[in-house]
Formats: sequence, C-alpha cells, structure tokens
Amino acid sequence: MPPRTAVPPHRRPPLVVTSDGDLLDDLLRLAAAGGVEVEVATDPAAARTRWQPAPLVLVGTDQAQPCLRARLPRRSRLVLVGRAGDVESGWQVADLLGAEHVAVLPAAEPWLVDRFTECGVEGAATARVVAVLGGRGGAGASILAGGLAVTAARARLRTLLLDADPLGGGLDLVLGWEQLEGLRWPALTGADGRVDAPALVRALPSRGDLVVLSWDRGDLVAVPAEAMAATLDAARRGRDFVVVDLPRQLDDAAVTALQAADRVFVVVPAELRATAAAARVVAAAAPHCHDLSVIVRGPAPGGLRAIEVARALGLTLAGTLRPEPGLCRGLERGEAPAAGGRGPLAELCQRIVADLTGQRAAGAA
Repeated sequence: MPPRTAVPPHRRPPLVVTSDGDLLDDLLRLAAAGGVEVEVATDPAAARTRWQPAPLVLVGTDQAQPCLRARLPRRSRLVLVGRAGDVESGWQVADLLGAEHVAVLPAAEPWLVDRFTECGVEGAATARVVAVLGGRGGAGASILAGGLAVTAARARLRTLLLDADPLGGGLDLVLGWEQLEGLRWPALTGADGRVDAPALVRALPSRGDLVVLSWDRGDLVAVPAEAMAATLDAARRGRDFVVVDLPRQLDDAAVTALQAADRVFVVVPAELRATAAAARVVAAAAPHCHDLSVIVRGPAPGGLRAIEVARALGLTLAGTLRPEPGLCRGLERGEAPAAGGRGPLAELCQRIVADLTGQRAAGAA
C-alpha cells in the first residue's frame, strides 16, 4: 500500500458582503492585519455561490436586510458588522440571519483581526467539494458520485460521500455498505450549529479513508438547510474531499450543498429527450453554482455526440462515459463503483480527482 501523502490545504478566503465603501476599506485593512485576503460581494446575488464555502462571512449592516430577503441559508461563523449608530437596529436582523456575533467598529477591530487570523492558519484548510446531479432519472449520477468517492479514498484522501437525495434509495447500497453500522441522515436532521468534525466521522459508516452519510430505509424525513450547512461545515474541516449526490428536484438542503461545491457535474445520457430534461435541471442549478459542467454517458442510440449535448445545454464538456456492462453487474453483487481502478468510470474519476487535488489513486496511470 503506498504511503499517505500530504494534501496541500485548500483554503477559501473569508467573504465580505457590503456595498459601503468606507466599511469595506476598514474590513480590508483588518483582513490585511490578520494576514488574509478576502472575497468581496456587493449584494446577496454576488454572494450566493460563495456564501457556504467561505470559512467566515462578514455582512455589513447595509446588506443585512437584503441578505435576509434573499433567503440565504443559515450558516455558522456569520458576523454582522457595522459602526456604532448603524447596528442598533440590526440586532433583530442578526438573529434572523443566524449571525453568531455583531461586531461594532471601531471597538471590535482587535476581535475581527483575530477572526481573520484564524482563517489563515493551517486549521482553516477546507476540503474540495464536488456535487453530482442527474440530467434525468437513471442518468447514473449516484454511480458517478460513488466512483468519485471511492477513487478519492484510493488516492489516500480522507473522503466523505454525502447523500443529499432522499428518494435515491441510499448511497450505502451503491457501495454495498448497507450492513455497516453508523448514523444515517435522520439522526442528524436536528443539527443547526457547529458540528464536531472528528465526532461526525467516527459516527458514520466507514472503511479506510471513506465515510458515508446516507439514508436509512425508514420513514422519509426532510433535511433542514441548517442541518445540511452544519454537516458540510464539519466535512470541510474534517475531510480532504467531499462528494455530494444531489436530487434533480432541488430543495433548500440541496441548494445549500450546491452552493458549497467547488465543481458541479450534471450527468446526461446521449439522448435527445435526456438532453431536453437536463436543460430544466441546468436552469434550476446554474444560479446556485459558479462551475457547472456536463458529463455525457453513452451509448448514443441516435448518434448524438457528446459535444452536441454540451452545446445544447450551454455547458463545458467535462468528460464522457462509454458503456460499461460489467459495472451494473458488479453493483448488484455489492461491488463499489470504480473500486478496481480500471474501466471508463474509474479513468474519468481518476482524472477529476487529480485535477481537483493533484492526488492520484493507487494504481492509476
């Protein structure tokens, strides 16, 4: 077995949401004192795709009400910041936003410098997050998600496979893990704050570097957006690589996961009706992610080419999947997708993981 290699920390910068030029100048100065750069969004629309991945979000009092009206998901490490005289009316809004603190300048400047400094230390390293969704039912998104997670774990990346599709049947079945003990989603639906990352990993079904958060076969329960946000926050702190399997019908929890993703792949069979169906999925997902591309799965009964599917959807073609008859037979026997490291699916997953992390799975070319 090859030795574990160090994974370069992937740090997201803090996010500042304000259109107040004077407040922004103050926050940029404090961030520089803390040794970090920040991303700046002038309004909630610009902040949406960066809201969840950021390790820290500072919302100026000028954007508190707009952020509330935009229904941005609640998250941990959110600070409302303004000057004395501006924040008195903001306490109630801060509570509605889920802000953990209200920072009043200039008194809170040393405290904010400390928060910025924390974002620049090694412990602020966060996982790469990849999301997968199907362009239509049966497109193979869950198999791709499972293959990516297995491949990342084979590359010695501490990996979480997160099932965000309550109607998908359970990703533990895709891996052949349905008999493994550990928590499933219903036990975590009450989480709405900061979840301890090591405790989460210990509680989930696991083998080696791969842990899975899936559904049980009991009553269908809804996952609140707050629970998804808290779980993803813990995953970013405690893992190197996170793969999220998304439903085609995006609920609030799925949108939260979509916004947290570094890259999003929509899987589309090379068929005309599948492409038409995928256009609706893409239209719903695109406003919530900044890097959306398509993976086209063969065969193509009518000769539809992958590049034509990508053009019809207005997306970059991230890869293709040739037919792999033995894959479904292996899944029925409880074999995890891409576990052998060979075949079209394994090759595509190896390339995606390597592109995102620089790590290659054991035995990969």
